[in-house]
Amino acid sequence: MAKPLTDQEKKKQISIRGLAGVESVADLKTNFNRHLHFTLVKDRNVATKRDYYFALANTVRDHLVGRWIRTQQHYYEKDPKRVYYLSLEFYMGRTLQNTMVNLGLENACDEAIYQLGLDMEELQDMEEDAGLGNGGLGRLAACFLDSMASLGLAAYGYGIRYEFGIFNQKLVNGWQVEEADDWLRYGNPWEKARPEYMRPVHFYGRVEHTNEGAQWVDTQMVLALPYDTPVPGYRNNIVNTMRLWSAKAPCDFNLKDFNVGGYIQAVLDRNLAENISRVLYPNDNFFEGKELRLKQEYFVVAATLQDILRRFKASKFGSTEFVRMDLSTLPDKVAIQLNDTHPALAIPELMRNLVDIEKLTWEKAWDIVVRTCAYTNHTVLPEALERWPVDLFHNLLPRHLEIIYEINQRHLERIAKLYPGDSDRLRRMSLIEEGDVKKINMAHLCIVGSHAVNGVARIHSEIIKNTVFKDFYEVDPQKFQNKTNGITPRRWLVMCNPGLAEVIAERIGEDYIRDLDQLRKLVKFVNDDAFIRDVAKIKQENKLKFAAHLEEQYKVKINPNSMFDVQVKRIHEYKRQLLNCLHIITLYNRIKKEPNKSWIPRTIMIGGKAAPGYHTAKMIIKLITSIGDIVNNDPVVGDRLKVLFLENYRVTLAEKVIPAADLSEQISTAGTEASGTGNMKFMLNGALTIGTMDGANVEMAEEAGEGNLFIFGMRVHDVEALDKKGYDAISYYNRIPELKKAMDQISGGFFSPSQPDLFKDLVNLLMHHDRFKVFADYEDYIKCQDKVSALYKNPKEWTKKVIHNIAGCGKFSSDRTISQYAKEIWGMEPNLGKIAAPDHLH
Repeated sequence: MAKPLTDQEKKKQISIRGLAGVESVADLKTNFNRHLHFTLVKDRNVATKRDYYFALANTVRDHLVGRWIRTQQHYYEKDPKRVYYLSLEFYMGRTLQNTMVNLGLENACDEAIYQLGLDMEELQDMEEDAGLGNGGLGRLAACFLDSMASLGLAAYGYGIRYEFGIFNQKLVNGWQVEEADDWLRYGNPWEKARPEYMRPVHFYGRVEHTNEGAQWVDTQMVLALPYDTPVPGYRNNIVNTMRLWSAKAPCDFNLKDFNVGGYIQAVLDRNLAENISRVLYPNDNFFEGKELRLKQEYFVVAATLQDILRRFKASKFGSTEFVRMDLSTLPDKVAIQLNDTHPALAIPELMRNLVDIEKLTWEKAWDIVVRTCAYTNHTVLPEALERWPVDLFHNLLPRHLEIIYEINQRHLERIAKLYPGDSDRLRRMSLIEEGDVKKINMAHLCIVGSHAVNGVARIHSEIIKNTVFKDFYEVDPQKFQNKTNGITPRRWLVMCNPGLAEVIAERIGEDYIRDLDQLRKLVKFVNDDAFIRDVAKIKQENKLKFAAHLEEQYKVKINPNSMFDVQVKRIHEYKRQLLNCLHIITLYNRIKKEPNKSWIPRTIMIGGKAAPGYHTAKMIIKLITSIGDIVNNDPVVGDRLKVLFLENYRVTLAEKVIPAADLSEQISTAGTEASGTGNMKFMLNGALTIGTMDGANVEMAEEAGEGNLFIFGMRVHDVEALDKKGYDAISYYNRIPELKKAMDQISGGFFSPSQPDLFKDLVNLLMHHDRFKVFADYEDYIKCQDKVSALYKNPKEWTKKVIHNIAGCGKFSSDRTISQYAKEIWGMEPNLGKIAAPDHLH
């Protein structure tokens, strides 16, 4: 009998990991040793694991550089239309393995590292996540960068290089505690500082109106220092750029106005200017109107627009002698996509550049701005919409306030002509909200200043047209579009789940990695016993691997034969982790009532961060951990039910847990989750979904067949009807005995014996002011969970549904999403061809 393959031999058999040619392996080893010696100045006998990681990262980075220079040269020569994706968040995670995948270097690097006597996974674990985002919005930006490069678009991601990204979450006695994320402590091998492209950014000051036009004077200046990170496409030799700005005080900062003897203090005060790029605001779906945040928003926009205009003027158009001066062609060469309203200041800032500096007429400038900019809306929750106090603007950005007033005046004149005498409509549609404090509605600014406005799933795009932006849709229906979100199959399948990627490739070839619609071909294998077995086997291996990871990292033992029921996402009332809690308690009570019945064992995992100032979300975490303390230590239950809170959920943990999940929980109140993207990751990785008809779940059910998802609960129209009637939580509490029992246990201190009233605020919330109607969906959710357990008893039928789901994933590739943005918003054509590799790589 042949001896079982080692992990290393198994990896080499995975064809999608690229070729490990003898020469390339030898070269990699040589370059690794060269970097260890010359870049890190280390001898092998004193090198640490971190040194080895940096040597490997630099070795892989070398393979990017030639392609990066070549790509940028190619853009300069061809002068294509360029797209600028502006986002305050880019949630990138780790870069090393993704780069190896996209360059086809994975097997060669594995073999080289193996021959050097090192462990690839240990080295990869030395890399810090680039956690420059909160959740969906920031991760979407990262997937979009991957797709734009893979589709050959001349694209640039522009954002802020936060010194501290999303906090690290620690659990102390079941409570969340935040720790600063010092991700740059050991240096970042993937970035290159570009001090030669430093730009000034101005704040404060006042406006002088002269014959020459408006002048913004007496400002305070901060420098924006760019750091470039390469973004490789999938095996097409294209490498685009993500440019993140860092704030730097100018040399003469606070020294101009010579305050006698204040030299030391002046140098120390440089920190004030440099605080702009210090830390990511950790709120997801919540607006916090702080001056520092507004500074961040203007900082990224002002620096980026200078870059865009410089590049537009300097790029070739058949000739090098001329600088392009005619700005009327800007929309033919530049598209600016606003990722939510956070970079909305691009609209008045571009106007300021065109009118005050380039001296265009208002009308001409406005036409250019609208044709250049487009806006993506990410939420309808009122507490998340940005509304900046006018006073803050007047102080920080006085010229931009004037420009916004002018935009608003012209906008309202147009509306008044269309709807004479309708003053209420003017009030609703104004960019300025009157009230105790006058506020600027940034979403209204974005809609008026853009030629395209899109939602991020079909149902969400309909909701914005029918509710929040209804007035704007009536006036400009042609502006409104849908672009259903997607995820990159490189990171979210090939990289995190190579076993599944390979068994798919064995059946339908590898082309699906660039054209995910080809997964449809798997439908014909839905009754193929060998394929069913392979898919189930990969899932079991992933579960064993994740169980081992949990045991190693957190010393918790779980039953790998139990159903892995997973809800990982930011903690928020609308995402209804509380509904999941009520199911856990109900399941616990049922097992206690009939301990001898044969229950389907479950390991329920919930993970996610709560914004530090969001008290309710922090209480939800404490409730989950408290339920776990009771359930996990009850001998009657044994390993038939375990409850785990996954600490410090982030991109890198998602890449481990998602391939191991059996059941994906997507249970927001219908009409509240704009799209969701975690839902798509679970679907692609062979989990089944239990969910409401919300966000992209609706389209997932359409693609895979509604019978292949576990859909429950109110639809949007039911929620609206219940709002009209009035939601009465107590009636459900009185009518449903299992719900009453669970709530009584929470309020009576069953899960917090030392502090019986610990959860009184949560109980009060659910009973008296629950905007998200947890109880209204409880009964259907429990019934639906019973169906889940019944199907899990039959592994073959379960796996058939899994295959239908994987086969229906094609639509949810970010390649499809980006192709639609390119054609329908940016006026660009995706290019699936390769460009030539640099000469020395032929």
